[in-house]
This record gives sequence, structure tokens and C-alpha cells, in this order.
Amino acid sequence: MLRKILNKFSPIIYVQIWENRIRVVDTKTGKEFDEKPYLLTRENSKGVKVIAAIGNNAEHAISSNEESINPFSHPRFLLNNFFVAEKILQHAIYTLIGKFSLRPAPTIVIHPMEKIEGGLSQIEDRAFRELALGAGAYDVVVYTGSPLCIKSIDIENLKKLDDTVSAASI
Repeated sequence: MLRKILNKFSPIIYVQIWENRIRVVDTKTGKEFDEKPYLLTRENSKGVKVIAAIGNNAEHAISSNEESINPFSHPRFLLNNFFVAEKILQHAIYTLIGKFSLRPAPTIVIHPMEKIEGGLSQIEDRAFRELALGAGAYDVVVYTGSPLCIKSIDIENLKKLDDTVSAASI
């Protein structure tokens, strides 16, 4: 019950995704995470892969036990590695608004910025929704129009547009 009340005051997070960039903005505070979408893994002494870095610092692997992954790099689709993309988005949101223990979970507007010719398939749409939910979203809108002005995002109108687009693709 308390969670439902808190979520009425949830922040709106605007996420723009390109193959080589992810921009995440808290629309209420204007705080921004704008980096390259890389995750660097490293094998620890037990041979288990652990996250070593995220963002610009993770672009290049330095040693043989490291791997740099861009989850948005694929010839046909924007989303290539769901698990890594989710970790990067979680990190970006945590950087902007902190953990959600007593804070309301955010409403997230996911905006793929490229590789959307002809619109998103149902699979791509669902993958982006699941990505945002896995990153901690309370509510998700997938948007494919021109870039939004962060100061004037009208979430209710975007939801109506999103519902219309989703219904048209069924």
C-alpha cells in the first residue's frame, strides 16, 4: 500500500539509446547520465566474471581476463545483450536517483534513437519494456518519435500514444 502511494510521486526518467551512447535524464532534477554504453567484466581469482566498470571507463579491455561489452551493438537491432543492457540502465538510474528502498520507483520513457526504420517489432517493444522494468521502473512507455523536451514531458499523452501504437501492431 505504501509503495502504491509513493509511486504516485515517482520521478520520470527519459532514456535515449543509440548504438554508441546512452543518455538517461531525471526530468524533475535535470540530472543526466550521458556515456558510452559499455560494461567491462573481469574474472576474479575464483574464475567468476564480475562487473569491473560501466560507461566510458569500460570501453576498452586492458588485460586478457577482461571483456568489454556494448549491449546495443548489433547489425539489425538496437538491443543485442539484454542482461548487460539492464545492468547499464540500473547503474545509470542508481547514479541519478539512488536506490529505491523508500523512494518511489521511476516511470521510464525508453526512446530508441536509431535502427527503428519501419517501427519496432512486438519483440523489440517488449524487450525495451522488460529492460526498463528490470532496471526498477514502476511504469514504462516506449516512444519512437522525435526527441522530447525533458521539461515538458507529458507522461499521460505519451501513454495514450504508446497504447495506440501497441494496439495497432497486434
